Order: sequence, then structure tokens, then C-alpha cells
Amino acid sequence: MYIRVKGDLLEVKIEHKRTTRNTYMRVKEGNVLQVTTNPFTTEGMIRKILTEHIKEIERMYEFQKKKESYEDKFYYLGKEYDVVGTNEKEVRLGTSKVFIPKDFDINKWYLEKARPVFQEHLDACYHKFSRVIPYPTLKIRKMKSRWGVCNTKTHAVTLNLELIKRETHLLDYVIYHELSHLIEGNHSKRFWNVVEENFPDYKEARDELKRYE
Repeated sequence: MYIRVKGDLLEVKIEHKRTTRNTYMRVKEGNVLQVTTNPFTTEGMIRKILTEHIKEIERMYEFQKKKESYEDKFYYLGKEYDVVGTNEKEVRLGTSKVFIPKDFDINKWYLEKARPVFQEHLDACYHKFSRVIPYPTLKIRKMKSRWGVCNTKTHAVTLNLELIKRETHLLDYVIYHELSHLIEGNHSKRFWNVVEENFPDYKEARDELKRYE
């Protein structure tokens, strides 16, 4: 059985399970619509269900396509690479392609690359900073809702690992933002004045980062 979704043809794979009371649908990789239902649901009934839920199927299909598109792309320091599988042991960056071994821990690779890059930019931003502040300790981790965090008591600046994928001017903005918290702990007007002293285009950088959230 096939169904046309957004102009594309999807193969409908039906799985009957005795333990399933209702009918469930899921769009999978390779333009496949997986339908799981009970043994008493006929093909005609399934066709009717698909017709009635076409809008939901379209949303699932669009989400899957975006997911596949994202997984086919690799980002490093603001540049986009096409992902190519390889039997090599290490990640290799080409001009426009990145060669990644199967089952490779890419987050570990990102972390190894991020440490020297983030430290270099933190050092540069610290020495250019317009106010006298204690030298911060760098920490790196993945964060879902923040690009950076500053602990004003320990003087530790934590940067989101995701920044290694973005342009370096965005990394600098986040660093200046967090360093400014060593002067002003909140996001008051005085805080933003300190940020602007050190990164005049902070509003543009802030808006850019919002597109990646």
C-alpha cells in the first residue's frame, strides 16, 4: 500500500499486534509510514484512517524530512559540511564534506576541538575586556536553554558545547556576555552597557543566536 504525502509517495507498512488496541502511525526514514494496529483492522479501515489523519501524517513527514536533512549536515565553526560515512578511524574534514566513521562519538570529538578554541577566545576576550575582573575558569558542557553561564562566586564561565558549531564572533559575544556578569550580576541596563563597551554589535549577535535555539 502507498500514500501520497506532500507530493511524495510513502510506502505504508502495516504491522498487526494482538497487544495493540488502537492504530498508531509513524513516519520513518526512507519514506515509510509505519502503521501498527490490531488484527481486526482491515486494509480498507486503514485507508480510511490515513485519509482522516492526512494532516497529521503531513506534519510527521515534514518533521522527519527536517530531521534527515539535519543529520546529513555537519557544522563546525560556522561552516556547513555534507556528511559522508567512512571506514576510517577518525573524523576527517574536507573542503565541503566531513568523513565520519560509523558509531563515532561525535560529541567527544566536538569537545576535544572546543577546549583549545574556547580557551583561546576566552583569553583574548579577557585581555581586551574594558573592566578589571578576576581571570575566569573555563568549563564546557552541552546546555539546552543557555549559551553560557557565569558563576560570580567561583569566577567560572561555562560555555555551551554547541557554540563550536557556530561562527566565532558568536562565541566571542557569549564570552563577553558572561564576563560582563562579573561586573553586573543581573541583566540590568548597566549590565548591557558593559556588554556594549566590549562588543558593540551585541544585539545583532544575540539575534543570530536566537535562530539556533
